[in-house]
Amino acid sequence: MTEDAEIKLHRAVIAADAGHCIDPNGLAMQLEGGLIQAASWTLYEEVTYDAGGVTSRDWDGYPILRFGNVPKIETVIMERSGDPFLGAGEATSGPTIAAISNAVYNATGLRLRRLPLTSDALKTAALE
Repeated sequence: MTEDAEIKLHRAVIAADAGHCIDPNGLAMQLEGGLIQAASWTLYEEVTYDAGGVTSRDWDGYPILRFGNVPKIETVIMERSGDPFLGAGEATSGPTIAAISNAVYNATGLRLRRLPLTSDALKTAALE
């Protein structure tokens, strides 16, 4: 494992079945925003602290996904006119975390089970 281990997102595909969808563009934006938020949790977000308490008290000290690691997103929404409305609020959170974790495993053979999946977490797992 190199010293600069980093997980880089290149592409993400979302497939959604929300039943009859009134606003496909709005649904796509909801799903894509959820993917980006979950990717941020997965790769970066962590409350840090020391003996004096929490140290990540503002956006400068709290790591989040930045534009440089936002993947190209393809969103496919099933057309189901006339079917019941199913809803899709926050439907991408769990699958995004699982997909990134499984991609890391497929690429490295490392099964990381604790978030965030930082460079340090990759290096530690590689040494175990």
